[in-house]
Amino acid sequence: MLLEIANVLTADALAEIGRLLPAVVFDDGRATAGVQARPVKDNRQMRTGSPEAERLQAIVRRALDASAMFYSATLPRHISPALVNEYQTGMSYGAHVDNAIMAAGTPLRSDVSLTLFLSPPDSYDGGELEMRDALHGYHRVKLVAGSAFIYPSTTLHQVTAVTRGVRHAAVFWVQSLVRGAEQRKLLFELDLAIIGLRKREPDAPELATLTAIYHNLVRLWAET
Repeated sequence: MLLEIANVLTADALAEIGRLLPAVVFDDGRATAGVQARPVKDNRQMRTGSPEAERLQAIVRRALDASAMFYSATLPRHISPALVNEYQTGMSYGAHVDNAIMAAGTPLRSDVSLTLFLSPPDSYDGGELEMRDALHGYHRVKLVAGSAFIYPSTTLHQVTAVTRGVRHAAVFWVQSLVRGAEQRKLLFELDLAIIGLRKREPDAPELATLTAIYHNLVRLWAET
């Protein structure tokens, strides 16, 4: 499932991130790349541990935790710490698949990948998140600052070369309670339908049955 989640970050959060970014240190991103990805990875990643870096990570994680759509779409069991990356002019990240196991923080199986855009799209050229697979077809994504895009971690994807400006984004990986991408998609669509019906007809007799079906499917498919 490919999904855009708008306005994950508020204007105040984005403003604070903008004040923090000049104070953090960025290192060569190839240090965290796997064997397959290292030759095609050319970016910089925020060095963790400083007060500014920890504050930035806390801001984006708190925003993610507050997103009901993120939780509905991913059903997270574990969420990786935010990895903030920087693409200066000329940098890119060629076609790759994310590592199956992400070892930063608590090791987790990467079921879902998420890119949270931090830079206004008119502040840089290029830098699109591109992906193509047999199930989802071709997609090119460049969102407004504060919006996120999620996709299965099994997806072959790349970040195109930045030709002007600087692109910042925070990336996360999620190990879901529900491993199967198609099962997560069905649960997400059912949850959205229940929410929509509850808004239109809060006393609809079908709500109890649909809610029970949702939770029984989660019970059937969840890995705890």
